[in-house]
Amino acid sequence: MTAALEQMLTANGLRHHVVRWGDRPIDVVLCHGFLDIAWSFDGVARALVEAGHGVVSFDWRGHGHSEWVGAGGYYHFPDYVLDLDELLPQLGERPVHLVGHSMGGTVSAMYAAARPRKLRSLSLVEGLGPPEMEPRDPVARLRAWLDGVAQVRSRERSPMDGERDALARMRIQNPELDDELGSFLVARSTKPVEGGIQWTFDPLHKTLSPRPFQAAAFRQILEGISTPTLIVAGQRGFRLEDEQERIAAIEDHRFVEIPNVGHMIHWFEPRALASELGRFFAACGA
Repeated sequence: MTAALEQMLTANGLRHHVVRWGDRPIDVVLCHGFLDIAWSFDGVARALVEAGHGVVSFDWRGHGHSEWVGAGGYYHFPDYVLDLDELLPQLGERPVHLVGHSMGGTVSAMYAAARPRKLRSLSLVEGLGPPEMEPRDPVARLRAWLDGVAQVRSRERSPMDGERDALARMRIQNPELDDELGSFLVARSTKPVEGGIQWTFDPLHKTLSPRPFQAAAFRQILEGISTPTLIVAGQRGFRLEDEQERIAAIEDHRFVEIPNVGHMIHWFEPRALASELGRFFAACGA
């Protein structure tokens, strides 16, 4: 069975939890999505190792077992891009195949546009960015952000009763989650506290960002990507009104759809995803 090694690496002063599968030089970096964890790629990573790759993933700041930003801090998309820029040189000197799911795909796309020489390929798994946010009074948005942050800082988090409680909450969005995978994920994304367990992510992530996502600006980023790009969609995954425009903005791209799966492709169809990734890597001269 493929061995997995955990370690901590520092980027921008924050310790990041890193998981490495196998002992080959790292050529694949997997970036998880919002409120997910590095370990959720376990099935994909093991399949890629079997195919001859060296694979690593990590918890974004404020997720999993990576450090929270701490007093006075917040989470903005450029922060994740900066973290990635500091982490990659610590993982190896050669360009890598960068794979991002959902939020991790958005961050990876931003990084690919800015640092093309660091990458051999880019794969966006349900990762073409969130939908355009409806216009909103900027003053009202700032007020909602301030109120949300103040509430998080002043309120104690109520613990969950245990694994079954956490599993039930995960199944609200993913009812097909079975006990085996669910227990695996819960064990790695919660921590024991008095009275039960809590998620390890920073509750600040649940607040409304003061900066709305702007699809037009993100399309400009997609237009700036020169790296060969694979776009992976789940048959039942998220769909965007301007999805075709975003796809077309990436000059050198391929598109594949994995059947009978929704947004969390890496959870429920890890081998199918790994197979598509492996074929793409080979086409890019893996």
